[in-house]
Amino acid sequence: MANDALTSGSVGVFRLFGVPIRLHFTFLLLLIFLVSIGIGERQSGASTALYILALFGSVLLHELGHALVARRFGIRTVEIVMFPIGGVSRPDRAPKAAEELWIGLAGPAVNLLIAGGIALWFWREQALLPLPELLKPTDANLAQRIGVGNLLLGVFNLLPAFPMDGGRVLRSLLSRFRPEEEATRIAAATGQFLAIGMGLAGLLSGNFMLVFIALFVYLGAAQEGATARGRILTVGFAARDAMVTDFRTLEHGATIHDAGQLLLATSQHDFPVMHGGSVVGLLTRQSLIRAMLTQGPEAYVAGAMDREFLRVPPDMDLSEAYAATNGACALVMDGDQLLGLLTAENFSEFLMLRQISVMKGRAS
Repeated sequence: MANDALTSGSVGVFRLFGVPIRLHFTFLLLLIFLVSIGIGERQSGASTALYILALFGSVLLHELGHALVARRFGIRTVEIVMFPIGGVSRPDRAPKAAEELWIGLAGPAVNLLIAGGIALWFWREQALLPLPELLKPTDANLAQRIGVGNLLLGVFNLLPAFPMDGGRVLRSLLSRFRPEEEATRIAAATGQFLAIGMGLAGLLSGNFMLVFIALFVYLGAAQEGATARGRILTVGFAARDAMVTDFRTLEHGATIHDAGQLLLATSQHDFPVMHGGSVVGLLTRQSLIRAMLTQGPEAYVAGAMDREFLRVPPDMDLSEAYAATNGACALVMDGDQLLGLLTAENFSEFLMLRQISVMKGRAS
């Protein structure tokens, strides 16, 4: 592929060990939360800032733990995106059951090692504070509170439910005795059940941050279950099996007005841009609308199209192809020859037909 689709709503920040680190726009909510629990009357502003940076670094090290162990299994991490309740590392392919076990354990292990190291240091110095004293933030107990934060990160992520790492570990263990689809369904259902319990506890106690976290856990569990079912239903199929073959293209010299007319006349959202029989770009619906607003209808599509468009080979495994595109439109190309489009809409329709086929097969 020419490049990998990045998570929408995120911005690039820097690279670490070759892995792009990106911040989701909702990460601001995490910063507000950390300030609210980290600031106190007996703590200076510098300590508050250091506390926030330390926990940010702990979450980042957690995700790097996943990425580095995944690299040992030949799995490349496309990006690490920092969300309000933690980070998410996105691999270029789904790990196998045995690989997922060690990758899932790597992240929490990093946090537990940090917490254990801090606790051991203060224990040897005979300066380990009791937990009640750590509930009141001060400059003096900053390091130990960072240790407690890592302990909570490690334990929370080991809960045996999606989308936490413990859910991946649970699925990995269940996959040794049960079909992967059933193992995923159990882990996802456990995650949703846990989220409902957290949400109710948050509502009853008036802790709306807990309700917020419960919502993320519930949605994450549902999304993980849907992703896994999609991966199972696409086993044995290639990108060519789900691609759109009846599509329209735009010429390099076409205008934004021409593209808008084509958008209205068809159900297509993304248009390959051609020049002399070769694909030179991809004009997405978002790019078309943005160009219409900023440049006007008489502007040329060449100035609005994406020249670094996504491309996948026709024989690429369908689940890997779709995961790599991250829901964006990709051009299915055999060398320089354009064969079709792989879109989120067509992929969903393919899964629907596959699900019906599987259900009929089981019934017969």
